[in-house]
Amino acid sequence: MGSIIIRVLPESLRVELKKPLGEILRGKESEVNPILKNVIESGNFTMVIAVGDEVSSSLASLGIKAKLYIYDEKTKRKFVKQINIPAKQTFWVKNPAGTLTDESLEAVRKALDSEFPVAIKVEGEEDLLTLAAILYAPLNSLVVYGQPDEGVVLVRVTDERKKFVEDIIRRMDVVV
Repeated sequence: MGSIIIRVLPESLRVELKKPLGEILRGKESEVNPILKNVIESGNFTMVIAVGDEVSSSLASLGIKAKLYIYDEKTKRKFVKQINIPAKQTFWVKNPAGTLTDESLEAVRKALDSEFPVAIKVEGEEDLLTLAAILYAPLNSLVVYGQPDEGVVLVRVTDERKKFVEDIIRRMDVVV
């Protein structure tokens, strides 16, 4: 059996990742959801990826089919009720807070290669899997994640965003 590799987010990168990685739609869910639906339906994206319980639940309730839903059954570190996600397969991964495990990176890559919608249920924290989603998603995909107490962030996957994410992951501390 091979070594388990975990990338840990150092304090120095936390500040950098507090800033939204894309355009932020500010407001309450009821205000943001109609705008979000319109952006997705008119955007001609390669695929849509939802990161977080509230975003995954919102997209499902809006009838927007995402290729990948990543969730941990927590919002602001508090457990939430199980959400109904329209995925045909679910992967379970362990990803402690403030880390990216090889297991979670591989799950995101495999999910995006799947022919049908997939969910990844994270034991731990899903926040940093946003980076994996941007890294592995095809160009012109849309990664949607929540920005606590602010709204929803829309990240259009471009070469520039991929390079930014690769740089962040490369600068994370590696623990074997």
